[in-house]
Amino acid sequence: MDEANYQAWFRCFKGCDGRFPLTDVIYECPTCGGLLEVAHDIDALKTRSATEWRALFDQRYMRTDWPYGSSVWGKKELVCPTVENDNVVSMFEGGSNLFWAERLGQEIGIDGLWVKQCGNSHTGSFKDLGMTVLVSMVNQMIAQGQNVPAVACASTGDTSAALAAYAAAAGIPSVVFLPKDKISAAQLLQPLANGALVLSLETDFDGCMALVQEICLKENIYLANSMNSLRVEGQKTISFELVQQFDWEVPDWIVIPGGNLGNVSALAKGFREMHAIGLIDKMPRIAVAQSAQANPLYQSYMHNFDSFEPIQAQPTLANAIQIGNPVSQEKAIDALKSFGGVVEQATEQELADAAARADRTGLFTCPHTGVAFAALFKLVDRGVIKKDERVVVISTAHGLKFTEFKLGYHQDQLQNHGVSAALGNEPIVLPPKADVVRDTIFRAIEKKQQLTV
Repeated sequence: MDEANYQAWFRCFKGCDGRFPLTDVIYECPTCGGLLEVAHDIDALKTRSATEWRALFDQRYMRTDWPYGSSVWGKKELVCPTVENDNVVSMFEGGSNLFWAERLGQEIGIDGLWVKQCGNSHTGSFKDLGMTVLVSMVNQMIAQGQNVPAVACASTGDTSAALAAYAAAAGIPSVVFLPKDKISAAQLLQPLANGALVLSLETDFDGCMALVQEICLKENIYLANSMNSLRVEGQKTISFELVQQFDWEVPDWIVIPGGNLGNVSALAKGFREMHAIGLIDKMPRIAVAQSAQANPLYQSYMHNFDSFEPIQAQPTLANAIQIGNPVSQEKAIDALKSFGGVVEQATEQELADAAARADRTGLFTCPHTGVAFAALFKLVDRGVIKKDERVVVISTAHGLKFTEFKLGYHQDQLQNHGVSAALGNEPIVLPPKADVVRDTIFRAIEKKQQLTV
């Protein structure tokens, strides 16, 4: 069946009447002001059997037929059929490693612990998955004659890197709003290198978010934050991809760090749509991990989601999720209620130690994934997650984007965050003498053996 036979459109997430083309510049429901979502013609999609869809997706996966080699655009019919292939802006995103974390799993008592390494992507985070769809749609709009002077986002680092790279590839001006002194040097460097207009604002992420929405609304600049539901369409392919990597079997649990909460919403949407067209026959449970310094969803969960109150997020080593007023909280709560979800939090000490512990088994963990690991350890200790269950931790970014955090931990320089380096590992300075070097090596080996006995 030709892609033109598949349709997608914006609709209100809360169910208000209205159907809007994906080429419309619209982010909220004009009736209730709620978030939109992308709806797909499920009946049309179901005219192809689940077996046929699986075969098609497997045939395309990581191959060279443009644009289907991208693991996002390999599911184009279920993601964004509106964009013509010539207008797709892709960096061959997706296809990241689903790593069997055997040693770490053995340490914590889980037989099937896996880590979806989304940081192994073009700009080093899962944000690439959503940005390819959003920038491709803007490229389509411009090709159709619409006036889009620029694309813009507020960011704690990773979103700005993805936007700047994809906009640069398309030749579209980009503007990023960053909270001054609250992102890593690598995260600041990325949009600078890709030619974005970088605005370093003396506020936090929530302040940047309010300002970028105001500017975009007044100046017809296209908003690229996760309240734009096109981003969710790309990010939901994490669900498709990890199930595909398990030969179309669904894991028991997915643990994911949560900040603005678009990622949680995206995961749920992907699983719901796979289930609707028969690709899967069960749903996973979802655990959202938040920093204790920025935990509005956790606080709501502790009161059975009866209410949700934004908070003033406090400084956290997991800076990308230092968000006190998440845009996608309604979608996230709906997802957690539907998927038997739980929410756990991690202190600064817990997240730093968890990242270091994971690294000692061969990973290289960003602080946000450290939050997810810390939450996982707690849930296993309490028996919420069982030994025989298959668990996937979503690693959202590459550890190399956070070298200040990692080096600061091992040099025991994170006291301002209340963190001591229980698993610190500093280099040993020695004179260039063979006997001294030899003795040091074997003392270290002996000490390590004693610790593992």
